Amino acid sequence: MIQDLGSFHFDNSYHNIQPEAHDRIISFSGEQILLGGEKDQITFPRFSELAEKDQSCGSFTYLFAIGGERFFLCRDLTTDGYRYEDTKILRQCGPHTMVYAGLVGMQLARWYDAHRFCGRCGAAMEVDEKERMMRCPVCGQMEYPKICPCVIVGVIHEGKILVSQYRGGFTDHYALIAGFAEVGETIEETAIREVYEETHLSIKNLRYYKCQPWPYSESLLFGFFAELDGADDIVIEEDELSMAKWVTPEEIFEKPNDFSLTNEMLCLFHKSLDGLI
Repeated sequence: MIQDLGSFHFDNSYHNIQPEAHDRIISFSGEQILLGGEKDQITFPRFSELAEKDQSCGSFTYLFAIGGERFFLCRDLTTDGYRYEDTKILRQCGPHTMVYAGLVGMQLARWYDAHRFCGRCGAAMEVDEKERMMRCPVCGQMEYPKICPCVIVGVIHEGKILVSQYRGGFTDHYALIAGFAEVGETIEETAIREVYEETHLSIKNLRYYKCQPWPYSESLLFGFFAELDGADDIVIEEDELSMAKWVTPEEIFEKPNDFSLTNEMLCLFHKSLDGLI
């Protein structure tokens, strides 16, 4: 999956430093990201590539390092050889290291933007010097990046799996039942609740499969397989889903990719039922 970087180590520890010549700069303009190269070999500019006016146009915030290469965040940079693209394009790009840097950079950029002002007293927040945290200099409120736990559930029954499509979402591939955890419940309870809320189906024998960071929704996805418990009649939650149905492995048309947990789970079901439940 997209977070699997092979021999490259993702180090997200925070440092209060400024970029040097060889460091990479990830810049956003609205919901667009500054990219260079072609889709199969995207890249981000190095600090040394920026014109002097760009280097002084705004502040640079340290993000993380991948394989020892450091990445910094800035806003609205322009430089020769790079263009702004919608962040959705990252789903189609490579290599993994640059794509994952762009995705996590997007998540952190959104967090910084959402915490410019204190939610308690309204004062302007300040970046902490020692850790990734925004601190209010007036009332002392501290804000750390939040990660939303979310489930993906592959419900299996008599050799079929429950697939869906979300209202307003993609129509060219299947989804599995998914949803966010609520305050006070376990992740297993979330899986059971979400399946019932969206399809009126009950499940049993819940089995954890794998997790995945998902920067698009600022979440951590927990993948489960489960068995149907009871009747298989589907009643969809129409506010959420446009479709839900049972399909056989032969009806799965997704092609294996190295991006999403949903795709991996569907392709695993397509390949074999052994060990899933």
